[in-house]
Amino acid sequence: MNYEFSESFARELDAQDPLAHFRNRFHFPKVNGKEAIYFCGNSLGLQPKSAKDYLAKELSNWADLAVDGHFHGEDAWYHIRKKSKPALAEILGAQEHEVVAMNNLSVNLHLLMVSFYRPTKERYKIIVEAGAFPSDQYMLETQVKFHGLDPATTLVELKPRPGEHTLRTEDIISEIKKQGNSLAMVNMAGIQYYTGQLFDIQAITKAAHEVGAVAGFDLAHAAGNAVLKLHDWDVDFATWCSYKYMNSGPGNVSGIFVHERYAERPDLPRFAGWWGHDEGERFKMEKGFVPMYGADGWQLANSNVLALAAHQASLDIFQEAGIENLRKKSEKLTGYLEYLIEEISGKSGVLEIITPKNPAERGCQLSLLIHRGGKAVFDEFYKHGVVGDWRNPNVIRLAPTPLYNSYLDVFLFAKILEQSLDKFA
Repeated sequence: MNYEFSESFARELDAQDPLAHFRNRFHFPKVNGKEAIYFCGNSLGLQPKSAKDYLAKELSNWADLAVDGHFHGEDAWYHIRKKSKPALAEILGAQEHEVVAMNNLSVNLHLLMVSFYRPTKERYKIIVEAGAFPSDQYMLETQVKFHGLDPATTLVELKPRPGEHTLRTEDIISEIKKQGNSLAMVNMAGIQYYTGQLFDIQAITKAAHEVGAVAGFDLAHAAGNAVLKLHDWDVDFATWCSYKYMNSGPGNVSGIFVHERYAERPDLPRFAGWWGHDEGERFKMEKGFVPMYGADGWQLANSNVLALAAHQASLDIFQEAGIENLRKKSEKLTGYLEYLIEEISGKSGVLEIITPKNPAERGCQLSLLIHRGGKAVFDEFYKHGVVGDWRNPNVIRLAPTPLYNSYLDVFLFAKILEQSLDKFA
């Protein structure tokens, strides 16, 4: 669409936005006593106002029922994980039995690697994007060492071409084909945390399977942000966190996806716990692990009820809004931010957007290389109420989030950015 650099245009877009009312369902932080322009949902989503009531309900159940809350009352805790499945299945593009909320992302990555990374003398390599999030790097490094392998010769890190900031899909596919029979796994982000690039998960998975490898993804920045079709794309496994775009609270519960072709694979190695054991037989307390059907068979311990309550407050909003609708708004919102940044920067060379220009290759995050002014510019617009994210050495990450950000937010940010650049760049 044709954007305009004016407040009246931004207000008109908000007036036409069918999702605009969801903004009032969230608490906004304040900077210097004023409501912030919050563009940091890629690090921590805002708190739904309903979260307090959802938590209060479970605290009341705990107070009134104590241990009986596991089997009595509305949403008895023994089965409470099931409540989140419909929304998670919708957000991830999965069957309900393919997803379950549990643990945190790094724990889940390790657990899934136990099952899906089974290196042999011939087939042992793992493809990952260079500059992956540190937790993923450490996870892969230590998993490889656990198998007695050398990360330097086992991990194949994909880098952009010289002079480019993001990976080309054809280069990823080419490397998968090149590794061929030596490749055990592709283990990449869904969206690269630093550049904001959304990878072609379907094409990468297909290429991995064609050479006999498995494909797994860290969806920390993709879940609740991009439209995902994990089941249809034939992804083997995935995990994500719920505290970014899914607005479920700091450090809150993760979740896993395991494709249904593994739903009844008791032979598949895994690190087991009693909550992954056949729930019909669980309280017999007998030896012999029998995994539950689907992703539930990877659970370890009983559900964190309070965490799931906060999670559910956000998931209910997601189901009400619809992930497809959110994605449509996200493309327009991010497109408007991109337009305004380019209008401000012009040909000065001060700002460079390193996130792909094609909306199909990004979520709602734009990553800006700032060539003059650096952190002083970032600190200046924070003083004026903009909450973004600084990443060394010189990248500013901005994520206008469709559930609670407005077009007016984007316009007001642009005016503040313009003033900050004039002062320091």
